[in-house]
Amino acid sequence: MFGLGWGEALALVVIALLVFGPEKLPQAAAQAGRTLRQLRQMANNAKADLQANLGPEFSNFDPSDLNPKNFVRKHLLEDLEKDWNSAPAPVEPVVTPTPELGVGEIPPYDNEAT
Repeated sequence: MFGLGWGEALALVVIALLVFGPEKLPQAAAQAGRTLRQLRQMANNAKADLQANLGPEFSNFDPSDLNPKNFVRKHLLEDLEKDWNSAPAPVEPVVTPTPELGVGEIPPYDNEAT
């Protein structure tokens, strides 16, 4: 959760004990839990209102698609993956055999190649 390891979580608990004290720490944790629950409920209500008011053409709208990372992944990279996965098998190139040079024969020289 939030990329915290055991060491960081323990450090946060110790800091909370020092700041709030052992008497007020349970009250502070309960208040933080209520606040997070209210924020989550407000976000879910806002998302539901947005989806309800946009209309049927936006029935599969997800606000997380507005995040630039998700937008690029959904609209650009998925198309590339589809193209990559549906690409036809590679075609063997046609190779024309070069004529063999005789003994003492000088190979052709191309002025534009060098």
